[in-house]
Amino acid sequence: MNKETREEKRKYDTYSVFYNIVEWPMEFFMSRRWRKRIISKLEGNILEVGVGTGKNLRYYTDKAKFTGIDLSSGMLSKAKKEAARLGKDFNLLQMDAQDLKFKAKSFDYVVCTFILCSVPEPAKAIREMSRVCKPNGKIVMLEHVLSNIWTVKLFQRIVSPITKYFFGFSLVRDTPKTIRDVGLKIIYEKNLAVHDMFKEIVCTPKKTK
Repeated sequence: MNKETREEKRKYDTYSVFYNIVEWPMEFFMSRRWRKRIISKLEGNILEVGVGTGKNLRYYTDKAKFTGIDLSSGMLSKAKKEAARLGKDFNLLQMDAQDLKFKAKSFDYVVCTFILCSVPEPAKAIREMSRVCKPNGKIVMLEHVLSNIWTVKLFQRIVSPITKYFFGFSLVRDTPKTIRDVGLKIIYEKNLAVHDMFKEIVCTPKKTK
């Protein structure tokens, strides 16, 4: 684990104490309906990268064999409490998204929601998600990304240094471009809110010989 990743872990261990409180307005007014719509229809062997405090856990059905990972022990502790509250026997592990300890082609779906904004090397995390996803599987994402609307982009560039310093996440990452640069194919992309700042993205894993 490099220095930047260790620092990210430290920030989220601290942030985990009040994470749900800070995120409540966005969760209540926007995110929860996106999460429910996307996650409740997934079946099979599923990996969630960056499970955080477990906001998605309530939406997985009994048809999902679920594994979740997170870098932060503080966030993971919250997720485990949420799983216990739901009465779910989920496999929750501490792990770096940039170095997944799973065999290649293990999962039908890989899910990540609002985590590529904080991973120090997002391209590396995307490659890892692609590696562990089955060839006919899908990688499903909810992300906030760098907007193409100049007013939104200006706001993001002004605010991002603050969010990065205090909370560890960037508002100016061009995630769709990173996905394509890594070699994955985006098969579905939908703008969700604030013009094109919040997106739902579905892609297929990189083809390997």
